[in-house]
Amino acid sequence: SSSSGDEALRDKRARILSRGLPKQKPIEGVKQVVVVASGKGGVGKSTTAVNIALALAANDSTKEVGLLDADIYGPSIPKMMNLKGNPELTPKNLMRPLKNYGIACMSMGFLIEETAPVVWRGLMVMSAVEKLLRQVDWGQLDYLVIDMPPGTGDVQLSVSQNIPIAGAVIVSTPQDVALLDAHKGAEMFRKVHVPVLGLVQNMSVFQCPKCKHETHIFGSDGVRDLAKTLGLDILGDVPLHVNIRETCDSGQPVVIS
Repeated sequence: SSSSGDEALRDKRARILSRGLPKQKPIEGVKQVVVVASGKGGVGKSTTAVNIALALAANDSTKEVGLLDADIYGPSIPKMMNLKGNPELTPKNLMRPLKNYGIACMSMGFLIEETAPVVWRGLMVMSAVEKLLRQVDWGQLDYLVIDMPPGTGDVQLSVSQNIPIAGAVIVSTPQDVALLDAHKGAEMFRKVHVPVLGLVQNMSVFQCPKCKHETHIFGSDGVRDLAKTLGLDILGDVPLHVNIRETCDSGQPVVIS
């Protein structure tokens, strides 16, 4: 009958489609993965990721926390976490993360010269991401915070589809052009079934150190409006403050300094 033929065709189609999707496989030793993402670059995503990792460890000293820098082209975790050098290899040929402030860190920045550009095509980048995800000996971690590259491209999709993620945090400034990209980022995570934990509004207000007058350089409450549109929570509102920038640049992030 034609209905059983249709059913067989549907089954076959479902089997072919499911073959194309990567199977999610947890990272060995890691309990929860939290990704920190943004649509646009330069909105303070890495600064947020570093301080979230340090805050998770500071809030509960019994928890082990790791930090993975998935930004292959512009790794900034080594500088912010004040780490240099090449990872050692275990007998199983896995890379050992470098550690500072109690946080285990892995980054492309440990594998190349500090000033060397990564002039790679997509396939090489994907291979590097796969190595950073699968060929690192994290030991036992309660949380792994992943600092994602900006945008909604191959790396974001690959990370989201290859490992189970507890949730994503989206960072944006209140500026309209940043919000457009943050909206796309949130929608991408929804498409790949990663829960979005909420939004962080960064660089929300600048207070003059002399007269204390407050200026909304990038606009005010743009991220709050986006959160309402998307039905998401605002997790934090971070001012544009020279101390946050200076402490990260000097490798002593504001949470621990």
